[in-house]
Amino acid sequence: MSFTAVYPAPPRLCRSQLFVPCNRPALFEKAAGGPADVISLDLEDSVAPDDKPESRKNLIQGLNDIDFGGKTISVRINGLDTPWCYRDIIDVLEQGGARLDLIMIPKVGCAADVYAIDMLVTQVEMAMGRKKPLRLEVLIESAMGLENIDAIAGASPRLDALHFGAADFAASMGMRTTNIGGPNPDYVILTDGDEAGVRDTHWQDLWHYPMMRMVAAARMHGLRPIDGPFGNYADAQGFKAQSRRSAIMGCEGKWAIHPSQVALANEIFTPPADEVAKAQRIVREMKKGHGAGMGAVALDGGLIDAASIKQAEGIVRQMRMIRAAEKAQKPVKKAKKTPARKSRKRKAT
Repeated sequence: MSFTAVYPAPPRLCRSQLFVPCNRPALFEKAAGGPADVISLDLEDSVAPDDKPESRKNLIQGLNDIDFGGKTISVRINGLDTPWCYRDIIDVLEQGGARLDLIMIPKVGCAADVYAIDMLVTQVEMAMGRKKPLRLEVLIESAMGLENIDAIAGASPRLDALHFGAADFAASMGMRTTNIGGPNPDYVILTDGDEAGVRDTHWQDLWHYPMMRMVAAARMHGLRPIDGPFGNYADAQGFKAQSRRSAIMGCEGKWAIHPSQVALANEIFTPPADEVAKAQRIVREMKKGHGAGMGAVALDGGLIDAASIKQAEGIVRQMRMIRAAEKAQKPVKKAKKTPARKSRKRKAT
């Protein structure tokens, strides 16, 4: 391990991040009662320009009136290059109470973008005497953002997570695709021909490099990497395949742009039961080994050591958060009322 310490962001469950447009406030309460770990109330791309001011009012009222339980609540503000950004921050922080946890900054291109929002948030917090400091999420969705990602990831102690936005990134790069987070049939390679000249086609992942770059930058600075949207919400299999790829690469969760994607994301980003059981065994066996003065021990014919216990402890910690969230999500069962006994009338003698 390097002498340079990495301080991780506070633990937070974020398997699924459901986006809810603020011009549809009727959806707020439904999202609050659903299974998403994080609710992102959106003022940006899902809201038309003429609806921005009214949507901001809807958001403020929702933050004050709706019981979101133990869910993490984020708001995606408008970009720094728009006339709505500063009001999104000032009005929401001054009028929206203390419930908000995160601000998502879209289209971040350089560290100064994060600094600007941090400064504005800090000013409002000081003026309002806000007790709970807001944390920031950053959306990497441009060539500039990816090129400057290391500086961006270290730009503020408020930072919590990096997210990847495939659609705007593709537009920024001039990529010839309209897919949002999915594969493209033209992004393939061919094998050499066999004896009959037949060649197999293998699809490639055109998002692999920016995603891996984002994950590395996030982990380098102790942040959570989160995969962005999968546009075809009718394609459950495609969403799950993309989510598995993200999970293997190190992402902690994925966006849901439709409620049907929430359960899929929760399923994929919940460690499988056999992995959890193995992680618990690793923790137990390593504790025994340490007690006996051993730095590494054998388990199921393989060697486990300090790196193994770090991986195992991460899985165990995550499952603890998941079980707590599931317990909080279950509706409280009302006690059954005991039916009153009917009194018997005596016959007159």
